[in-house]
Amino acid sequence: MSITTVTHINLRGNAREALEFYQRVFGGDLVAIPHAEDPGQVLWGQVTSPAGFHVMAFDVPPSQPWSRGENPFFVSVRGTDTEEVSGYWKRLAEGSTVVVDLAPSQWSPLYGMVTDRFGVTWVLDVA
Repeated sequence: MSITTVTHINLRGNAREALEFYQRVFGGDLVAIPHAEDPGQVLWGQVTSPAGFHVMAFDVPPSQPWSRGENPFFVSVRGTDTEEVSGYWKRLAEGSTVVVDLAPSQWSPLYGMVTDRFGVTWVLDVA
């Protein structure tokens, strides 16, 4: 069992462009899953390089408030064991605001989002 943490940046309309830029800078592999309703928008994406660089990004949907520089990132905790990730989720969600319930998603067997009492938004998922 192990987990990793990575910065997950929140953009509006240019997540693919940002991910392509980071891939040019750091090298590695780019994955971008489009929104079902708007394939031009990124639902979830990441760049990972053999050197250890890793960043995730997505396009905040128009239905959600977004202002450049406000809530610009999430802290993503990714693990390989559903039990381990579920345990972190349970403890982290205590006294926090659940944004997305921990459940299967398009890109992960288990995914959830929570904002803790300090205002930090955490994304937990299983790789």
